[in-house]
Amino acid sequence: MAAQFSSRPSLLSRNWLPGVTVAWTLVAALMALSLGLHLFNIGSIGDANAYYTATVKSMLQSWRNFFFAAAEPGGSVTVDKPPLGFWMEAAFAAVLGVSGFSTALPNILVGVCAVPVLYAIVRRHAGEGAGLVAALAMTLTPVFVATNRNNTIDGMLVFVLLLAAWAFVQATESGRLRWLLLGAFLVGLGFNIKMLQAFLPLPAFYALYFLGSREGWGRKLVHLALATVLLLAVSFSWAIAVDLTPPDQRPYIGSSGDNSVMSLIFGYNGLSRVLNRGMGGSARAVQAPQGMPFSQAPVAPGALPAPQAGPQPGAPGLSQQAIDACTGLAEGATCSFSMASRTVTGTCSRSPSTDQLVCMPQGGPGTPPFPQGTPPPGALPQVGRGTTPFSNETGNPGVLRFFTAPLSKQMSWLLPFALVSLVLPLFGRRVRLPLGWGTHRALVLWGGWLVTGLMFFSIVSGIFHAYYTIMLAPALGAVVGMGAAWFWDRTRERPRVGVLLVAAAAGTLAYQAFAFQQYNEPLGVLAIAALLLLAGGLLLASAEARRVAVVLILAAMLFAPAYWTGMTVAAGADQNLPSAYPGARPFRPGPGLRAGVAAQPGVGMTDADLVAYLQANTQDVEYLVAVPSSQTGAPLVLATGRPVLYMGGFSGQDRVVTAEDLQEMVASGRLRYILYGGMGGRQDIAAWLQASCTVVPEFSPAGGEGQGGPVDRGTVLYRCGESTSQVLWKSPW
Repeated sequence: MAAQFSSRPSLLSRNWLPGVTVAWTLVAALMALSLGLHLFNIGSIGDANAYYTATVKSMLQSWRNFFFAAAEPGGSVTVDKPPLGFWMEAAFAAVLGVSGFSTALPNILVGVCAVPVLYAIVRRHAGEGAGLVAALAMTLTPVFVATNRNNTIDGMLVFVLLLAAWAFVQATESGRLRWLLLGAFLVGLGFNIKMLQAFLPLPAFYALYFLGSREGWGRKLVHLALATVLLLAVSFSWAIAVDLTPPDQRPYIGSSGDNSVMSLIFGYNGLSRVLNRGMGGSARAVQAPQGMPFSQAPVAPGALPAPQAGPQPGAPGLSQQAIDACTGLAEGATCSFSMASRTVTGTCSRSPSTDQLVCMPQGGPGTPPFPQGTPPPGALPQVGRGTTPFSNETGNPGVLRFFTAPLSKQMSWLLPFALVSLVLPLFGRRVRLPLGWGTHRALVLWGGWLVTGLMFFSIVSGIFHAYYTIMLAPALGAVVGMGAAWFWDRTRERPRVGVLLVAAAAGTLAYQAFAFQQYNEPLGVLAIAALLLLAGGLLLASAEARRVAVVLILAAMLFAPAYWTGMTVAAGADQNLPSAYPGARPFRPGPGLRAGVAAQPGVGMTDADLVAYLQANTQDVEYLVAVPSSQTGAPLVLATGRPVLYMGGFSGQDRVVTAEDLQEMVASGRLRYILYGGMGGRQDIAAWLQASCTVVPEFSPAGGEGQGGPVDRGTVLYRCGESTSQVLWKSPW
């Protein structure tokens, strides 16, 4: 085993029961704490991310849907991710029933199981104390808990990568190829959870083996080459199998742009995540079709909305309720306001043309509260704006991205101390290759993982959601644990080291106070942390009490992330895009808004009445309805379990079907109703609908003048086909 840089505390190593040490008992306690945080107020997640929940519901309809990860029961289009994570969620939903909780449960369980895995890996190089602090720091990272409490699959990816890190450590210490191959295999599984995101810590994994293993340099290169071959084979196995399947025998590949998994990997889930580019690898403007209000035009993640005429955000035409909802709140804070028919929940975002904060509904552009012709505040950037997609969540690229709002609340609370901890151990012993000292190996693994992630997410200007930063939580916790062990090991004998600890802790608390101010959180909350730091600093004067002082100082630094994590679970994180507590705002702990049909942004007049109407009049056809995208269709799938044709895939930009396809489906009796709106650039469908279908006035805001007549194309329900069955439902209006 590699040399230790921290002497193992005798108390933690002691067996208080046969075969059970104090350290492992504390790990069990941390797992219980983690489970409690993940489950508290879990009802607030509702249906969680409705798009993913509907996908799981669809996958359980058939083995075909299961293998291809179909996004809707009819199997017209896939979800925009690989299937492995959703296979796990579907397995739980098959037993427990489809719900936000059942699909989030596997993520919750891996979040809890990550605690002992991280402890065990860090312990190998830094001792029990470092492992415990690492596990505790990860457990108290707000984005770690918020993301695992959702059915987004990033938490599952992080757990698989932790297992891969353990395998690479084993390979480095033993020199055996089988451990290296296991690590590569696990990273390949991670690729089939979230594609290229799984490769983020791979440089650190490879560097650990190459610099730390005692095998010959040539032998190590050969081993890494073999591992890479296995990695690529596992990573692309599903993608190759799908792309080799004839397109007419499988669903359309969602968000790919050309019905190819390879394009999805390197385009939408590749370059679009790094660069501010739309699907297909080029930035483009999205315009509403002729006659369609801008508020209904789709904006693909990463695409650039075209300049529009009419009132701009911040102008008199903007909804005053949306402006008032953000009064006194910070950018990125959760907000809500009431409309005539429903309550709108969203995020405070700065309008593109003014410095005004406005409540942008969840779901982004194309939401009802904004007047026709008005680009919604917070819409994706126009050319030359210099901002990035989802900047209301992550801010703009730069070296301070992790230290300023809106991203700093996710996982940066201990980042100043972690950066100090990366430097200090380098002064302990000269670096010699191959790395034989456990400290240096740990720095390569965890420091490499953390620094690579920080650099990558600081510079990306493409699609970047705040919950992606869960990728850094294990590495951050490990580095903090290593720093804690370094100070613990040296403070008692070297008083000057204690001064350095106080300085590092004071700097970290100062940053935490700055972060509290960014989110309008009362600074008085940090009084407890300040008192703990003061008490620890005073106790450093006594040689006998210095170990207690170190514990108090660590507790002082952990107080802010613990508080923020507690507030995250109490307030209820965002359902669609999980995030940490947004800061001081009026809220009532308890169940959040259920992601139902009536409250789904962008659905327009889709509600329970529409569901009843469609159910009553489509029992003899395959599809309940065809809709522009999953944003409209996912709530309908959850409400009915029926096939819902996503004509434009996730964002409305895919050509899942053409007008000719729709005509054939109607003629064959598979489809009768089409809810049209937000299909930017699909003039073929618009023209066919007007020429061949009849408007259902009860569910079309502007009504119509019969077949082929003028209609409001914002959200219109059409009945298609020569045979229009007797209407079995009457409008209560």
